[in-house]
Amino acid sequence: MHKRILYAGTTAVALLAACQSTKPTTASKQPVIETLGTTQVPAGEFAYVYRKNNGSAPEFGTRPSVTEYLDLYTNFKLKVLEAEQRGLDTTQAFKRELDGYKQQLAQPYLTEKSVTDQLVREAYERMSKEVNASHILIRMAPDAEPKDTLAAFQKITALRQRVSGENFEQVAREVSEDPSARENGGRLGYFTAMQMVYPFESAAFKTQVGQVSQPVRTRFGYHIIKVNDIRPAQGEIKVAHLMIRSTPGMPKADSVTAKKKIDELHSRLTQRKEPWDKLVAQFSEDAGSAANGGELPPFGTGRMIPSFEEVAFKLTTPGQISQPVQTPYGWHIIKLIEKQPVPTFEAMEPTLKSKVAKDSRSELNKAAFLKRIRTENQFTENKSAKDYVLGKADTSLVNGRFKYTAPVASATTGKNAKKAEGDAQTLFTIKDKPYTVADFLTYAQQNQRARPGAEPSFVAQQLYDQYVEQSLTNFEKDNLEGKYEDYRMLVKEYRDGILLFQLMDEKVWSKAIEDTVGLQKYFAENQSKYQWDSRAQGTVISAASPELLAKAKQQLKVGRYDVARLTPVPVGYSPGTDKLLKGAKLMLDRLASVMQADTTLSVTLTGRAKKGETAMARRRAAAAATYLTAKGVPANRIRQTTQAKASTEIATVLAVTSTSTTALEEVLNAQNPLSVQITQKAFAKGDNKVVDELMARGPGSYDVQKDGRYYTVMIDKVLPAGPKTLAEARGQATSDYQNYLEKEWIAQLRAKYPVQINQAEVDKLVTK
Repeated sequence: MHKRILYAGTTAVALLAACQSTKPTTASKQPVIETLGTTQVPAGEFAYVYRKNNGSAPEFGTRPSVTEYLDLYTNFKLKVLEAEQRGLDTTQAFKRELDGYKQQLAQPYLTEKSVTDQLVREAYERMSKEVNASHILIRMAPDAEPKDTLAAFQKITALRQRVSGENFEQVAREVSEDPSARENGGRLGYFTAMQMVYPFESAAFKTQVGQVSQPVRTRFGYHIIKVNDIRPAQGEIKVAHLMIRSTPGMPKADSVTAKKKIDELHSRLTQRKEPWDKLVAQFSEDAGSAANGGELPPFGTGRMIPSFEEVAFKLTTPGQISQPVQTPYGWHIIKLIEKQPVPTFEAMEPTLKSKVAKDSRSELNKAAFLKRIRTENQFTENKSAKDYVLGKADTSLVNGRFKYTAPVASATTGKNAKKAEGDAQTLFTIKDKPYTVADFLTYAQQNQRARPGAEPSFVAQQLYDQYVEQSLTNFEKDNLEGKYEDYRMLVKEYRDGILLFQLMDEKVWSKAIEDTVGLQKYFAENQSKYQWDSRAQGTVISAASPELLAKAKQQLKVGRYDVARLTPVPVGYSPGTDKLLKGAKLMLDRLASVMQADTTLSVTLTGRAKKGETAMARRRAAAAATYLTAKGVPANRIRQTTQAKASTEIATVLAVTSTSTTALEEVLNAQNPLSVQITQKAFAKGDNKVVDELMARGPGSYDVQKDGRYYTVMIDKVLPAGPKTLAEARGQATSDYQNYLEKEWIAQLRAKYPVQINQAEVDKLVTK
């Protein structure tokens, strides 16, 4: 068993256990704070929402605060009321979405907060240490039968006795059922809390150095654990690395070459003092990190290949560079960026809560939760009915082929009548709600699985226990709204939010976008809100150095720029003809698609040939041009030329250019993405600090150095203040139109559902 199979799971949704501590709801009739038409809004509901959303505000409890929030809440409730009147809360789509949210919202209430808190604190305290341990495993299924469990336990107990007089690692190599033990003698290296399944972790942390634990059971089987060392936690470390690939199966010559490369790079870093980022960018074969200076995410003990981790943690000073170290992936040079101690409990608590909810230790939480709700919900079991149903188990259940058909009482006599009577027995009750034998047998049929060799009674007992757990959990889940005010209000908030979204989209958001006539009319009536100040039409070049600035200015004059990502490539033809090869057509198909999406692109097809053979070169270039035209590329964006070469095969070379300065930026920024920036537009005040300073000078070309950058600002003309077009102001105008539509709609709703405020209840909320 590789070390990673002991790791705790990390994919479940976090349980927000802190939410569980809430006040039970009461069934008494509440006073009303307002009436919308004939619909009453409970004062307690508004008070709860007001307190939740404003409780920490300085003005909480003042009359202006209460009045303002009641106005907002009224508008909200009016929209929800309208959605209900239109039946939006009855659609299947709405019900599915709300059910999904309810499942998520219920999770924090289906745990034991006190147990979670204890487990979180325990995990944090254990994270201050790291344990180095070895283990021996005897495999066993998580749901093994008692006889198999006993056999595995006896075997691991005998092994524990054996290692008291023999070398632990040697015994692990001989008998451990962890496949990796034959290589590592059961050694797992160092680990800390939350990296192993909980029972294994607990046994390791409770065992003294040099001692062997009592047998411990996990979902993998029985283990005995020898603790080799315990040390203070090293925290997390952040490093960068330069890697040359070298895998165990590669040819020896390639392996030797990789070692020579890493040694040469180490020499250039440590002796010639060449820049780390430069060498990483040029030579590191870890594509995922090379572009970022080789930086890796922070990691702690047990999360990296041991050889890499060991060398990394030995680095002490930021910037320190290691000797080359080999892993199964290749050779690495590691540079320390920083060491991070174990964070404070307060900083780690939210993350630990999330991990505890997903970790195998959550089984403790589940057991405590089930124990509590058994008592709270008055779980009562009928032993005779249980004996009856377990006695019905046979080999069909073991083979996963059990079938159950509930008898119809009114149509049964004799033996069938007796069966119907037996199946109708109450198996157990939860708060007086009966769960019958028939209910369980139906569950067994739906949830059975083949368990070859198992005892029927054992399989039936496991299914019964699962059924009890599921029934208790579902009963609790179904009654959460009546039990916890926070949950009930949160579900209501999500419910109303879903309804509100649907109607707001119809009445405001989508309408403002789709109602072009209404938007144009609104824009015309409010033209004064959408005005330009003076603007400068022109170009700004920003460069990291004077040399780059000069190069950008020179190339900008050309007006067309090579597209770096579409480098010139030859087009293939059948020998001696102008017939395009299949590969050439695929390449031209991709080019046509790119050119249709980007209208700034043009292509030049150059036919190359020796003198006297240019006719074929022209035909080939023309064939490629015709193919592109047929694929939708306009002819005016295709240029054909021929080129006579002293010595060359007949070929067509394709080169793509663009009128967009973005293409020029890509070329100039090949080494550094921030080397050059080119912007061409009408600059309003505030768009660019350099242009703001020069606008008053009027048209002209200006060279400026500011904040470590070099600029050329070319102002073609200064545009006077004036109105914006709808196209220029569409974003702001659409937003304003949405606000206008919402106000109009709210006015209509207030007319449809007259609002009556109960001022006496409002006054009760004014506390300042």
